[in-house]
Amino acid sequence: MLAKICILAICCIAATQSLNIISRAGWGARPAKWASNNLAVNPPSHVAIHHGDSPSCYNKAACTSRVKSYQDWHMDGNGWNDIGYNFVVGEDGNVYEGQGWGKHGAHAVPLNRMSIGICVIGSFNGAAPNAAAQKAVQELIAYGVSNGKIQTNYKLVGHRQVDNTDCPGTAFYNVIKGWKNWSANP
Repeated sequence: MLAKICILAICCIAATQSLNIISRAGWGARPAKWASNNLAVNPPSHVAIHHGDSPSCYNKAACTSRVKSYQDWHMDGNGWNDIGYNFVVGEDGNVYEGQGWGKHGAHAVPLNRMSIGICVIGSFNGAAPNAAAQKAVQELIAYGVSNGKIQTNYKLVGHRQVDNTDCPGTAFYNVIKGWKNWSANP
């Protein structure tokens, strides 16, 4: 499995020149309490964008700490099996593997069974994430589409479109509405 992850990361870098996916082992993820279910719709038809509603991070050490705190909250505070997001992105420009591709996350009911959840570390009501984080999210989605891990005609949505929340923050939500495949109707 580790060899597969390394090969996958090399493919990502070659395909986009800058996408860097930090594996679960790379950020020190705790083992899941039980195995996650596979997505019911795979490749997924939706990409749900989130913010962590937390302080931002700008280097790998700080972002790793924040991802671990999300996992701890989801597992210990919410009683979930693992971190709820499929991927987490820091303003350091790195992508941190959460549940990963093809797994049923816990991030945007009722889309969990048919979506990839991408959370950007920070709180983005007043200002959007920096260019490095936005680029990483867009490259992750492009990688997923080009490698059959996300449907080509996917719908991009903000968490607020399916739940009573301000996630992914007003400023970030206004940005993603201009991205490819954004859909007003999840």
